Amino acid sequence: MSLEPAGSRSLDPHLRRYAARAAGMTASEVRALFAVASRPEVVSLAGGMPNLTALPLDSLSGEVASIISKDGLVALQYGSAHGLPELRDQICEVMALEGVTGHPDDVVVTVGSQMGLDMVTRIFCDPGDVVLAEGPSYVGALGTFAAYQADVVHVAMDDDGLVPDALREALRAAESAGRRVKFLYTIPNFHNPAGVTLAVPRRAEVLEICRQHNVLVVEDNPYGLLGFDGQTYPALRSMDPDNVVYLGSFSKTFAAGLRVGWVLAPHAVREKLMLAAESATLCPPTLNQMIVSRYLATHDWKGQIKSFQSAYRDRRDAMLAGLEQHLPAGCSWTVPAGGFFVWMTVPEGVDTKAMLPRAVTARVAYVSGTGFYADGFGSRQLRLSFCYPTPERIQEGVRRLAAVLAAELELSRTFGPIHQRPVSGPQVPGPDIA
Repeated sequence: MSLEPAGSRSLDPHLRRYAARAAGMTASEVRALFAVASRPEVVSLAGGMPNLTALPLDSLSGEVASIISKDGLVALQYGSAHGLPELRDQICEVMALEGVTGHPDDVVVTVGSQMGLDMVTRIFCDPGDVVLAEGPSYVGALGTFAAYQADVVHVAMDDDGLVPDALREALRAAESAGRRVKFLYTIPNFHNPAGVTLAVPRRAEVLEICRQHNVLVVEDNPYGLLGFDGQTYPALRSMDPDNVVYLGSFSKTFAAGLRVGWVLAPHAVREKLMLAAESATLCPPTLNQMIVSRYLATHDWKGQIKSFQSAYRDRRDAMLAGLEQHLPAGCSWTVPAGGFFVWMTVPEGVDTKAMLPRAVTARVAYVSGTGFYADGFGSRQLRLSFCYPTPERIQEGVRRLAAVLAAELELSRTFGPIHQRPVSGPQVPGPDIA
C-alpha cells in the first residue's frame, strides 16, 4: 500500500518513511562538479587527498602478500570491535609523540576517524543538543552533527586558532538560553579548512573554560604529525585526559584507503564506544589493521612522516608563492604551518559558491566556504588544498584561479555584487573533498 496521498506524485515513494533525522542529511551542492574537476586537464585544489607517491609500495606489497599467506586465516576472519591488541599498543606509541600517555585498553580502532566522530556524536547527542565547533569547521563533522539533529554553534577563530573569549561567550549564551552544550569539537593542529593552529598558551585556557562549564572536548587530530617546522604540538588530550576524547587516523600519515583510525577515550566512555562500534560495523577489517600494524613494526614510519612533511612543505610553499604573485588586491589567506589547506577570503562582491562553476570551466577547482559552516556563512571564503598536485600544477591552478577572480571582480564592478541564497544546512562531502 502506498504511503503517498491519492493523486500525488513523488520522485521518492519512500519519502514519508524516513526518520526525522534523515532531513539533516543534505547532499553537497558542488558534488556533481567534482566529476568534471577530476578530469586531468582540471587542476583540483579542492580535494584533501594525501599524496601517496612517497610510500614504499614494492616492500608494502610483499608485506601484504606475507600477511595473506602466513596469517590469512586470521586476517580474513571477523575480529574484535576493540581492534587488534598489537595495533592498539602501537597507536599509543604514535600518540606519545604528542605527549599522550593513553592505555591500549582505552583505544578503540575505527574504520577511519570519521567513524569515531559518528560514534561519539551518537552516544552523546540528543536532538536539539548543542555542539560547539570552530567557524569554519570540517565539513564531514558538520554532516555528522546534522544527521544526529544536533545544533552547531560556531566559535570564532583568528590566526592563533580558537578564540577563548568567543568560547566563553558562546557557552554563556547557550546557558542563558537553557540549551545543553554536549561538547566542543575542535581541530587544534593545522585546521581543516582554516589551516591555522591553536596557540600553545591558549590550549590550557580552552580546556579550563570547558571544565568550568562541564563541557566535553572532542579533539580531532589527523594532521598533528605533519608540521613543516619540526615542531610537534602537545595534544589537548595530553593536558586533560579525563575530559578529552581524542580522534586519530592513519589516513594522512600512511594510507587513506585502508580506513584505519581510532578513538582514545576516558575508560567509561570507551565502554559506550565499544557498543556503538559493534552496532555499526561489528568489527573493523582485520586485514587492514594487520597491514597498518606490520607497516609500523617493519618500516621507518617516522622517517616516512618526515618525507611527507617535506613533500607537503614544498607544495605549501608553491601555493603561497603563487597566491602572492597572482591574486588580485583585496584577497587574504592563512599561512599554514602544516597540514593540507589554505583558507582564503576574497574581496566584497565575489561569491565563491556562485563562482565555482566558472572556475571549473576555467579548469581549476576549489571548495567554496559555505560548506564549512552550518549556518550558511562563508560565501566570501574558499578552501585551497595543496596536498595532492605537484608544485608546478599548484602554481598553474593558482594562476587560473586568479584570472577567474579578476573576471568576477570586473563583473561585480559593472553589474553589482551577486547575492547568493544561503544554504540551508551543512554539505556532506565525498572522499575527494574531505
